[in-house]
Amino acid sequence: MIPGRPVYYVIERNAVLLPARKGTVMDPKKLRFSKTHEWASLEGTTCTIGISQFAVEQLTDVIYIDLPDLDDPVATGDSFGEIESVKAVSDLYSPITGDVIAVNDKLQTDPAVISKDPYEKGWLIKVKVEKGTTLEHLLTFDQYQKQIASEEH
Repeated sequence: MIPGRPVYYVIERNAVLLPARKGTVMDPKKLRFSKTHEWASLEGTTCTIGISQFAVEQLTDVIYIDLPDLDDPVATGDSFGEIESVKAVSDLYSPITGDVIAVNDKLQTDPAVISKDPYEKGWLIKVKVEKGTTLEHLLTFDQYQKQIASEEH
């Protein structure tokens, strides 16, 4: 990517290059992180939740993901599902309180997607939150990097 130049995605639609929509790429530096390695991105009253690249690397080969149903409530700090790898089964913890409005069904049929792309295609759930909700209680990218650096020692 060249600064100041537009980004284009090649989409086979009459061989026309369509400009990339702004905000379509999840930049980990703009996300917030929990100490249990989930990330959160808040747009309005919708919070998208996933797990960090660090978590994916620790799990290695993900073979199964159990996620909540639509309309299920989730609460900050409570488990909302499980992720299973060849190494272990780990709980997934919600960084926010609200109701599940979307579940990434692709992960049910191909859980390896999360290993390949945890910030884009590998998101887990989307949660409807109360208006005025913030992610200030979560770690910034830099704070999270310090946390994982201390865990690696």
